[in-house]
Amino acid sequence: MIEDNLDYLDSFYRRGVRYMTLSWNNSTSWSTSAMDESQQRFKVTPYGLTDFGKTVVKKMNRMGMMIDVSHIGEKTFWDVMATTSTPVLASHSSVYALCPVFRNLKDDQIKAIAKNGGVVQVNFFSGFLDSNYMHNLNAFIKRHLSEHDSLAVLKKPEYMIGDYFSKKYREEFEAMRPPLSLLFDHIDYIVKLVGVDFVGLGSDFDGIDSAPLGLDGVQDYPKITEGLLKRGYSEKDIRKILGENFLRVFKANDNYH
Repeated sequence: MIEDNLDYLDSFYRRGVRYMTLSWNNSTSWSTSAMDESQQRFKVTPYGLTDFGKTVVKKMNRMGMMIDVSHIGEKTFWDVMATTSTPVLASHSSVYALCPVFRNLKDDQIKAIAKNGGVVQVNFFSGFLDSNYMHNLNAFIKRHLSEHDSLAVLKKPEYMIGDYFSKKYREEFEAMRPPLSLLFDHIDYIVKLVGVDFVGLGSDFDGIDSAPLGLDGVQDYPKITEGLLKRGYSEKDIRKILGENFLRVFKANDNYH
């Protein structure tokens, strides 16, 4: 994002940027990703944050720019937590204990974020909520393997291929979507582990091709409010989950610099 140039952080900040994810699925030269660490495929630098990466984190702290720990590897995560002086944001991550995939957060990570005063925004992606989803998706791909491979040969990215299949084979895709209750299970888990002050919503609608049944866009957020009420959450706590917890972290960073 910053092409290893700290001056770009200043440029982004002046234009209104207030958080940065330290890596995506692909690592940067100074921050290894969860995908690369879990698949042991990143060989350019040692796992974690380099000295330059720690400099980036400290500069973001001074500027009042939130550090997003979603997508980063475990080693990078712990390096960040040892370096940052402000609350962190996990903008779109779910619970590893309920769905053990490389992008989800383990209990000790969730506890560390809570101790830091940060927030975990639960990702809506079916594959991060439902441990059966990827198995079902792989079976779907096998059924349509020749078509999938023909798109892969054209170098279409996976998210674009997924979007294509979700529209062409809508009924099959719909059948794989998990129930909305699983989203509440992930929220409940975090609340029981560390408290209601450290969880929020991180839909990832701009980057996923499958969410729980009934969640097709932000127009469906009232269903989340309804579901939380049915699970016994107070209106005060629901407001925290819907955005107040995020705003607390935002303000804590903004007030720091």
